[in-house]
Amino acid sequence: MITAAQQILKKYFGYDRFRPMQQDIIDTVLTNRDAIVLMPTGGGKSMCYQVPALVMPGICVVVSPLIALMQDQVKALAANGVNAAFLNSTQTAEVQYNIETACLGRAIKLLYVSPEKLLSNGFFSFLKRLQINLFAIDEAHCISAWGHDFRPEYTQLRSLKEQFPTVPVIALTATADRLTQKDIQEQLRLQDPAIFISSFDRPNINLTVLPGRNRFNRITDFLDQHKGQPGIIYCLSRNTTESISQKLTALGYKAAHYHAGLSANARATTQNAFLKDNIQIMSATIAFGMGIDKSNVRWVIHYNLPKNIESYYQEIGRGGRDGAPANALLFYSYVDVLNLRKMLTEGEKKQQDLQLVKLERMQQYAEATSCRRKILLNYFGETLKKSCNNCDICRNPPASFDGTVHAQKALSAVARMLEKAPLGLVIDVLRGSRSQQVLEKNFDRIKTYGAGRDLSYHDWQSYLHQMINQGLLEIAYDDAYTLKITPTGKEVLMQSKPFALVKFEPNTVTEELAPVKTKSKKEVLKDELFERLRALRKKIADQNNVPPYVVFSDTTLSEMAQEKPTSRPAMLSISGVGMVKLENYGEAFINEIIAFVTDQQEQGHKVKGATHLVTLEAYKQGFKPDEIAAQRNLNIVTIYSHLATLYEQGYPIDMKEFISGPEYYKLEPVITRLGPEAKLKEYFDHFEGGVDYNTIRMALAVYKRKLKAV
Repeated sequence: MITAAQQILKKYFGYDRFRPMQQDIIDTVLTNRDAIVLMPTGGGKSMCYQVPALVMPGICVVVSPLIALMQDQVKALAANGVNAAFLNSTQTAEVQYNIETACLGRAIKLLYVSPEKLLSNGFFSFLKRLQINLFAIDEAHCISAWGHDFRPEYTQLRSLKEQFPTVPVIALTATADRLTQKDIQEQLRLQDPAIFISSFDRPNINLTVLPGRNRFNRITDFLDQHKGQPGIIYCLSRNTTESISQKLTALGYKAAHYHAGLSANARATTQNAFLKDNIQIMSATIAFGMGIDKSNVRWVIHYNLPKNIESYYQEIGRGGRDGAPANALLFYSYVDVLNLRKMLTEGEKKQQDLQLVKLERMQQYAEATSCRRKILLNYFGETLKKSCNNCDICRNPPASFDGTVHAQKALSAVARMLEKAPLGLVIDVLRGSRSQQVLEKNFDRIKTYGAGRDLSYHDWQSYLHQMINQGLLEIAYDDAYTLKITPTGKEVLMQSKPFALVKFEPNTVTEELAPVKTKSKKEVLKDELFERLRALRKKIADQNNVPPYVVFSDTTLSEMAQEKPTSRPAMLSISGVGMVKLENYGEAFINEIIAFVTDQQEQGHKVKGATHLVTLEAYKQGFKPDEIAAQRNLNIVTIYSHLATLYEQGYPIDMKEFISGPEYYKLEPVITRLGPEAKLKEYFDHFEGGVDYNTIRMALAVYKRKLKAV
């Protein structure tokens, strides 16, 4: 079944191999076992249920929280030649009836539904008439009250295991801390699930925090450095989204705004324009973007501080889903903290305390003095050994000092308080406070009481924040927000592992954006071809009424611009080009690449593959190798080399003109014995000069093409 999965991966999705962990997840699902998958946005979660759904007989039911997400995924699957459909409230009764009929007729392989639709009257009865091979729960963190986007309707999904005990369930999310992960398993009542935690690292995203002053001018400076690149600006208020989009539009940018106060039709129209690249900049509240499958978002700006790290991580994850470089720019102001605290204190008490602590962690991230990527990964329980070198702190590190003794004092206090104290109480003990809580718990009697009297409350608060951010301590949200020592913290406490601290000055953040690199001539040519391919993609997408990234992703276009495939076999070797897309779009992109290469050659630019194509054009016009060599002022040996390479790549070169059948079959066993990578002279010497170099070269081309066809 794994072999079948690999064949489906190439046929429908155009990839030669699975990404890390995907194959193990698919193998687990194919053995009928439940699974929990934590994988960052853009990490390839959907492939983990789409591939097994196509391998196994029957239909996969995907539970998805948003209509837009369902529509995007179904469009993308259709473009790949996969029969998929969705059911939601926007459809007429007739449309829903036809889809249900297609499902019963086994014409649909993946059916997307909302939690509300899944749990509606009579829908389970319909599902029991189907051969369901898998339930996939997308955005599974929504089921947990400990998560950042809790949705009460998700908690009813536990009934899936009651109604369909033998059908495997795969729960997928990009944002879940340890507590939320555990809750997902319990809420869905999964049976001994295999748990897969992929790295949360998104190394392609550059992380930067800037001061909150003069934001709009900084945004326009940023946009000038990233012309033509789609992106999202997240704002705290609806009015701000409208103000920003109006100002940007007045300056000539293709911008629009999106928030929950707009009509459903207005939101859908705006979102569709963004997906189709008719709008380049979306200024929006958090109402926009959850599950948006647009892979070519190149940057995400937060105009205001997000309320927690989960939201921030999920929102920046909408950039660079295709793996190509992306930017995440956050503006930070303490006023944002005050506004968010005011909003959060109006909520239910239990959630209020949790959300305020999570807001504090977000503030710590914005005020960080160490690698920002380490902080994000530590939050999700992952340790990054080295600094990332792709954030503003790594580019401009602040001055640090040996803080091992300070860290050991704090860790010792936490340990002697039996890991039962929150951050503020730990500071009180370190500073020798005689507060009621310290005295009631007898913490004034422990050895580290007063060990940090020489430092201010603010200093200890800063140092403890740094220890949390760098993974020495973690906050137990389900245990009264007490501090716990991590394995890394134990190394510092017990083994005196060196630990650096920064003397932090409040409310100051770096003002350095990622430096703009000067591009080489080769990179400039690649960019020119990429833009031509992007324009062609937009034209084809508009003709087919689909978003451009559904045709090909930016990474696929970038690989085309790098490799310049000018034949069907070469195009099929590009990652993201499957058989269906090759048939639908391959010829148009091949012709565009040939046109670009020819244009560059005529302008005197040396472009990889160009000289071969000029030889090909002359060959197509009926010229012989010696005539082509004379026309181009090249050695005849070079022309034969071009023709051999072109034949290997699948171009229509008639080899009978250059080597006969008997000649080839005389050479074939020798090539098998010496190997196709042996030097031409080895073959020439083997035949004692009885076979010329050009014949040998052509025989090798035939042999190599046969190998590729096997």
